[in-house]
Amino acid sequence: MSEPGGAAGIRGEGGGAAAKAGRRVPLLLAVAGLSYLIDLCSKLVVVAELENRPAVQVIGTWLELRVMRNAGAAFSIGETTTIVFTLIAATVAVVIARLARKLYSTPWAIALGLLLGGVLGNLTDRLFRTPGGLRGAVVDFISVRGFSVMNLADWAVFCGGALIVFCTLRGWELDGTRTEAGTRSAEAA
Repeated sequence: MSEPGGAAGIRGEGGGAAAKAGRRVPLLLAVAGLSYLIDLCSKLVVVAELENRPAVQVIGTWLELRVMRNAGAAFSIGETTTIVFTLIAATVAVVIARLARKLYSTPWAIALGLLLGGVLGNLTDRLFRTPGGLRGAVVDFISVRGFSVMNLADWAVFCGGALIVFCTLRGWELDGTRTEAGTRSAEAA
């Protein structure tokens, strides 16, 4: 069995169909780069056009564009420990770079690319926005009433994480093979 966009293969067969399909590192980098650029450009525009101005209603008061600086993590948790989130983001980027050596699966490349692009988007804020020095505040601007204020990097991280869960539940491996449990669950579905 094969996974969509990936290669079929049994673990341990050196070379096999997964090797013929080629690594998906260029796809990972393209998705990461695109999500990073979209996040960066959106933050530049939002800061230039909306910061220190009233919120812009997109869907009444349910969805607004409102610029906020967030020194913490999601939902402004841990605002006094910004450096910890910076180090976690840097670690995630390094782990993804290491995983890329084994990457032959298209869905995993997309998932890791979204995660990497989002992490790098918020890491850029942590490094270069006021007050700087690994303690910069992330620019958030998508305000959902009663929920959170977030940015496009947060959405990339969320979508990448959801796709990772999906790939794992389907039994799709980084190398393009499928686990036995994933094969059985796909046949049962």
